[in-house]
Amino acid sequence: MGGITRRESGWPFPDLLEWLESPLMGMRSPAELIRIEDYVEGDRYIVRAELPGIDPSRDVDITLTNGVLEIRAEKSEEMRERRRTEFHYGSLYRSITLPPDVREDDVQATYKDGVLEVSVGLETEKKAEGRRIPIQRTAGEERPQIGEAT
Repeated sequence: MGGITRRESGWPFPDLLEWLESPLMGMRSPAELIRIEDYVEGDRYIVRAELPGIDPSRDVDITLTNGVLEIRAEKSEEMRERRRTEFHYGSLYRSITLPPDVREDDVQATYKDGVLEVSVGLETEKKAEGRRIPIQRTAGEERPQIGEAT
């Protein structure tokens, strides 16, 4: 017989499991697929992204342009069991707007235990504070002060 066989699973409601794995349940925005955390540590701005099971040298692309850090990754995973094979694949993407005081020429990235860490240097010199600029009136524009008689 060449009929369709039901998936053998220890799950008590196999139809529910298939419904949860259906394409409609997988409709998430790309930003939800890469979870990140970002923080400042010393003079570095750190972005950590969860990317388990990915070969960073082959499957990850990082760019920094005009203060926006973009992380792109391709994920493919295959699981083999006794009577079936299951695979998942797709593109992952996340963009992060960095603070205005980052140094785009000082970026480092490392990958360890499924976590990508991107570190960007911050400006260490304080920018000059704004100064007050006095407003001058032209000779014909003089107006009397409040309380003066005209």
